[in-house]
Amino acid sequence: MKHDEPERTTNDAQEEKGVQDQDLIIQYSIVADKGQEPLRIDKFLVNRIEKASRSRIQNAARAGNILVNDQAVKPNYKVKPGDRISVVVPEAVPEFKLIPENIPLDIVYEDAHLVVVNKRAGMVVHPGVGNYSGTLVNALLYHFQSLPDTSKENDRPGLVHRLDKNTSGIMVVARDEYAMMHLARQFFERSTDRKYYALVWGDFEESEGTVTGNIIRDPRNRKRMSISLEEEIGKHAVTHYKVLQRFGYVTLIECKLETGRTHQIRVHLKHIGHPVFNDDLYDGNRIVKGTVYTKYKQFVDNCFKVMPRHALHAKSLGFEHPDSGERMHFDSALPDDFQAVLDKWMRYAGQIGED
Repeated sequence: MKHDEPERTTNDAQEEKGVQDQDLIIQYSIVADKGQEPLRIDKFLVNRIEKASRSRIQNAARAGNILVNDQAVKPNYKVKPGDRISVVVPEAVPEFKLIPENIPLDIVYEDAHLVVVNKRAGMVVHPGVGNYSGTLVNALLYHFQSLPDTSKENDRPGLVHRLDKNTSGIMVVARDEYAMMHLARQFFERSTDRKYYALVWGDFEESEGTVTGNIIRDPRNRKRMSISLEEEIGKHAVTHYKVLQRFGYVTLIECKLETGRTHQIRVHLKHIGHPVFNDDLYDGNRIVKGTVYTKYKQFVDNCFKVMPRHALHAKSLGFEHPDSGERMHFDSALPDDFQAVLDKWMRYAGQIGED
């Protein structure tokens, strides 16, 4: 279930729920009533967390995702009157009949607990309205069936973050519920290390910078996001960027995410006047910087044909392995279409000869 703003509900405890968009994570904040009788926290939470079984709550506690009065607790903790409870769990992805499909995958790493994939551009992460098949989840289900050991009950893709359809790059997917809970906490606490490469319009005066701006859904176009002009409205979002290579009219930059909001990099870069190259949703699919000459227009159109999607790639991802505790880091090469467009701009800018 997707929420544009945090929901508030009232039962026999005060409850608040907040959602973290691209990072598929929900934080529940609950205050136990003054008349609350002692009750195991796994029993207490099972009816207050959306689609939560007792085992799911227990896995959340094991992963350190349940805090009472700012302290992590075990599943057998007895809830007391006035306890302030915070729970971080992965968001329930919309339910559709999941059909395994034999779709090629670029699997970078895999073990019994998680899978790291290099998602190709054009692939939707999970089934939804208008995309019932052909998704990353469908492909992973087929892949899991072909593995030697598929006996585990939870051996199905567990999503804690996602990439836009036309964004390529590194993603981690959990293979069991404990791993999913552990990874969700890392994304929530911003202890993961995520870097993206983006080709954007225009040049930068500075070599690095930070964009901070609350993100809301664009009231004029529900498919787009925009920056709120009021500090108290929208979801806090921070993107750090660094210039990697300048081509005059376009620039290759590295973006480091501090938060995970829907379209965060794309809307932040659009906000500062540097939309992602060929981003049809945020006005990057037209000439933003450059000359008026016909030859230049033809060159840009050729670039759009070479890379008929926005120039954004999830380059690397670092996180702590849920089982071993080892710090892991995965990097990916730029896709062929992205590299081809960079090569064209290098030649156009005179860095490696004539076009």
